[in-house]
Amino acid sequence: MPVITGDKEFFKGIGQIKYEGPQTDNPLAYRWYDAGKTVAGKTMKEHLRFAVAYWHSFCGNGADPFGEPTHLYGWNEKGDAVARAKDKMDAAFEFITKLDLPFYCFHDVDVVDYTNDVADNEKRLQTLTEYARQKQAASKVQLLWGTANLFSNRRYMNGAATNPDFHVLAHAGAQVKAALDATIALGGQNYVFWGGREGYMSLLNTNMKREQEHLARFLHTAKDYARKQGFKGVFFIEPKPCEPTKHQYDYDSATVISFLRQYDLLEDFKLNIEVNHATLAGHTFTHELQVAVDAGMLGSMDANRGDYQNGWDTDQFPNNINELVEAMLIILEGGGFQGGGINFDAKIRRNSTDPEDLFHAHIGGIDTFARSLLVADTILRQSEYKKIRADRYASFDSGKGAAYEKGGLSLEDLREYAVANGEPKVVSGRQEYLENLINRYI
Repeated sequence: MPVITGDKEFFKGIGQIKYEGPQTDNPLAYRWYDAGKTVAGKTMKEHLRFAVAYWHSFCGNGADPFGEPTHLYGWNEKGDAVARAKDKMDAAFEFITKLDLPFYCFHDVDVVDYTNDVADNEKRLQTLTEYARQKQAASKVQLLWGTANLFSNRRYMNGAATNPDFHVLAHAGAQVKAALDATIALGGQNYVFWGGREGYMSLLNTNMKREQEHLARFLHTAKDYARKQGFKGVFFIEPKPCEPTKHQYDYDSATVISFLRQYDLLEDFKLNIEVNHATLAGHTFTHELQVAVDAGMLGSMDANRGDYQNGWDTDQFPNNINELVEAMLIILEGGGFQGGGINFDAKIRRNSTDPEDLFHAHIGGIDTFARSLLVADTILRQSEYKKIRADRYASFDSGKGAAYEKGGLSLEDLREYAVANGEPKVVSGRQEYLENLINRYI
């Protein structure tokens, strides 16, 4: 992939990041991510489908509720909105091509600053869409998915598609239309809906049934428009239980799948699962993955992690190989992503103030996933992992157990079997052995 820069180089002194192998001491090289290496029938690049998140990496400034910005980078310094947006896009494509990654993702307001003028926002986004089209053509970087930010503007304080005011809902529709148009124009492979404020703060002033019906109608309306425009990609819903809203309607994987089934949206929608959102829902990431895989609904993922001491969405870069090996086991056995990939929805810390820190963060996350993929594949090929799980359910593979699975036994039949066969044996689940097995292969 060629490195693409604009009129000026934002990451001076950093060349293209290359694979140098596990023995390298170069912090600006991949130790495990060998994009062309074949693993389980596909290359690493095809398995992992890495994407850079436009918002955290190029819009985040390190500010928090207690302090001013600390990430003072050159692409946000001066000029009108369009000029600054082009600088930011120059920096983004320089960064992505230096990392040699295939994809990026964005919200509409990440690409260019919006005002409250719908027509002006559309014009701004169209201008930057054409600029992005040129960048994509020159670099071969593709858009994994686009989306609209329907949560930051104060008009969305009570939700967007679930807002009690139809006027606000109409603004959300206009914004989604423009974001869909941009995604389609750029050949985006998917489109994401994240209900940042689609929920409630208090049931005292909320008609929950009506709001969820409005959300379903909104998703159908957006989907129908995109299909009419020729969009062939997958639509994703990204579950999150709370924060900023007390309760959000896309609480977790199971809740979203139930919602999609109830409102006849399963055919067009899959799930984009985020690690830190799983934590906030009181689940493990592997739980959320397994629920999605079992339903045939794993579309994509946002890669990050939370802080065990902080109960909010800290969006830190992933670095726990043990947890990611367990995740990659599920993803590999589930057949991989349906349309999506691994998007680094993660941000460098407030006190990581050098542009180079962006590279260290992404390289670390990329290598952790790549190594986890290798370990998971080895476990599936060489260890007892699959046999142990298969043996645990062997009683359902033949005889009365198989008949039960096929619906051939009544409750009376179950009683007769229990009486005839006495007390069951106590059989170990071998949990500690399996945990040790993962560590052994790491």
